[in-house]
Amino acid sequence: MTSRLIQGTIRLRSTVTQVVMEKPCILATTLGAPGGIYKCFAPCIEKHFTIIPYEWFVQRKADFADKIQALFVWGGVIKVDQNLLKSLPNLKAVVNGGVGVDHLDIPLINSFGVKVSNTPHVVDNATADIGMSLMLASARKIVEGHNFSKFRESDDFPESSLGTDVSGATLGIIGMGRIGYKIAKRAQGFEMKILYHNRNRRPESDERAVGATYCASMKELLQRSDFVMVVVNLSPQTHKLIGPKEFAMMKPNSTFINVSRGLVVDQDALVDALQKKMIRAAALDVTYPEPLPRDHPLLSFPNVIILPHVGTHTVETYQIMVERMVINALAAVIGGQLPDEVKA
Repeated sequence: MTSRLIQGTIRLRSTVTQVVMEKPCILATTLGAPGGIYKCFAPCIEKHFTIIPYEWFVQRKADFADKIQALFVWGGVIKVDQNLLKSLPNLKAVVNGGVGVDHLDIPLINSFGVKVSNTPHVVDNATADIGMSLMLASARKIVEGHNFSKFRESDDFPESSLGTDVSGATLGIIGMGRIGYKIAKRAQGFEMKILYHNRNRRPESDERAVGATYCASMKELLQRSDFVMVVVNLSPQTHKLIGPKEFAMMKPNSTFINVSRGLVVDQDALVDALQKKMIRAAALDVTYPEPLPRDHPLLSFPNVIILPHVGTHTVETYQIMVERMVINALAAVIGGQLPDEVKA
């Protein structure tokens, strides 16, 4: 009886091992490692794939190269260059976690017959939430209030602790795409006056729904807004879109907020604008580089809030992002159309 039980256990283990090995393989940074996908999302991936940690792959390329069919890119830790692409002869897709793909050379990847996908729409609500959070935290001096509660030397509030109203103020949104529009919907709840500048004007029905007014020129928006929030994609056209000229147009009591990409802003010009009190404050979820060096001038201003690019950093959003990555990878493995393919 014992012998048969042992033999049955061995056969079961063998079967389980075979099933696991039959799953298609993906290459990814070790789950739970710095910059990688958190371990709590492993079951979602491992249900469909065998994960080859990038660290293993580097050491044993000959063992894994032919097996890998998809590459999961999360946070830009893995550099997708020509050498890596050449070493993965059966790679079908580079699957990016997040919307922005400016860190990927899509024409190069496509030249190897490999498709690229991202996770659009998934991040919209979380990014809109962080934009509103930064605006409120800056306006009402939330960080200063927290620090006062922890480290106060007196019970008297200094005059510098006075914040400014968000309700009824004017918000200028630069980039009225999906995320920008969701920010406008949230701002409507604060009875804000909403201006926006975009490459293309939205339908009047969209404008009426959130009470937004289109500004054909960015200059008009900058001159009229109490809060300016940038929500554009990074492209050659938007690289350093906001610079010395734009900061000079803003009101001296205005706040600048960036939830797009760091390189959309000329950071030296932002430092200059703050030093010269051309604007009241700044609140940033994105910078360049990320994170900023600890001695960077932007970190020295008491009226500047800087987050380490956490716009999508929620359990719910990450879960959906990982699920979407899995869906795209599965489509690539069977030779189907990637639902979220990004083309050059």
